[in-house]
Amino acid sequence: MVFELHLGTESVVQAYPEPPICIEADLPVRDALELLQSEQRGCCLVCRGGVLVGIFTERDAIRLMAQGKQANLDQPMEQLMTRSPVTIVELESVASAITTMSRRGFRQLPIVDDHGRPMGIVKVAGILRYLVEHFPQYVYNLPPTPHHVTQHREGA
Repeated sequence: MVFELHLGTESVVQAYPEPPICIEADLPVRDALELLQSEQRGCCLVCRGGVLVGIFTERDAIRLMAQGKQANLDQPMEQLMTRSPVTIVELESVASAITTMSRRGFRQLPIVDDHGRPMGIVKVAGILRYLVEHFPQYVYNLPPTPHHVTQHREGA
């Protein structure tokens, strides 16, 4: 099927990744939150020497805010980031990105080069855009409620 052929062969960079927002590990959480807000982004990549070492997402921010007054916004990102995040190499396929994001429950997945340097972030929105643009016949022909079975006979 053509649908599966493209997903398995086209690189994840075809799925409209966003440029990454990279910050240093010693940046205070407060500054990272302000950056995310000003850029209207859902995550930032924490780097050391240009190499990805962690990720800080909206979910991490929510966990921090749940601490209430005990939350220390002046601590370095290094203490709150998710270390050694799951990534995808820029040459991997769109299918691989979809599988990883689906199985792990990720909304965003960092794309790195062979040396671990961030190249972009593939998001669910980028994957959806890719699918709609490449396979409109599959997306637009889906019924509003898949697997719907009529309970009552229609008509007179």
